[in-house]
Amino acid sequence: MSTKPFVIVVGLDYSEHSEDALTRSFELASREAAAELHVISVLPARDLAQPNLPKSVLLDVEVAAVQLQRYVASRWAAFTRSVPEEVRHSPKRVVSHVRFDRPAKGIVQLASDLNADLVVVGSHGRQGLTRLLLGSVSEQVLRLAACPVLVVRPKSAPARDPALEPACERCQAARRQPALELWCEEHRKKQGALHVYHQHDEAAELAMLASPHASG
Repeated sequence: MSTKPFVIVVGLDYSEHSEDALTRSFELASREAAAELHVISVLPARDLAQPNLPKSVLLDVEVAAVQLQRYVASRWAAFTRSVPEEVRHSPKRVVSHVRFDRPAKGIVQLASDLNADLVVVGSHGRQGLTRLLLGSVSEQVLRLAACPVLVVRPKSAPARDPALEPACERCQAARRQPALELWCEEHRKKQGALHVYHQHDEAAELAMLASPHASG
């Protein structure tokens, strides 16, 4: 039996969307019996091998490392307070990393170095000209990583396709009813024309099996 832990690498730049990615990585790690969580903050590329390197550069690394370690520790403590111990696992270790590189390259390289099972990154959800000018670290990570990548986007982010309809409030209300309907009356007709689906009603199936009239 393999003893390799489930290794998760998460990129952090202290933005709101990367904080969401960190929280999501905590949730995923807490579900694994043996997980390692590696949080990386990537600083602008510097040549650390060059002679006469200014001491300020090395100081920047130390300050960034301490900042990251304290931040991750505080966020993990807040997460553990919100999730009961009996329903979560604690990672075998949580490690903070600071690297000089391009953000996507630094994240992907660490994932490769650690033979990671999953990379988690946040996405700001920007579209159009803003996205074109700033680029997307998450999309570069998706393209370069050798392992699965989870991109965490805020639920309030705009839809990628303007033609997408928002979730129907009446359908959501129907799903909360005991009948386990998926759609409201209007969308039941529309969805029936668009696709076929099979609904596995586990509760009803168990009730049928428990019935004294059940065969067997």
